Amino acid sequence: MTCKSAFTAATIAGSFAAALAMVTTAAIAGPKPPRPTMDKCFGVAPKGENDCAAGPGTTCAGTSAADYQGNAWKYVPKGTCETIKTPNGAGSLEPTKS
Repeated sequence: MTCKSAFTAATIAGSFAAALAMVTTAAIAGPKPPRPTMDKCFGVAPKGENDCAAGPGTTCAGTSAADYQGNAWKYVPKGTCETIKTPNGAGSLEPTKS
């Protein structure tokens, strides 16, 4: 293999790896599809385990910056959100400031 073809192969491989990383990250960070039997419950997700964003500090699934972040939600069975207890209080069907 010549030096030029080795460089070309490395460039192509690097570009492919970068593209694959971007696609994988987008798939992970995308919103979870709607679930009719579930409620969006704010403030109950541990750090990095939210199902999608609700405001500043998150972009989407798995991006909450703190445990039980009030503007990040997680799907829970309908009717159970406000009974879920966290160190910050109970879950909420609306974003909270915690």
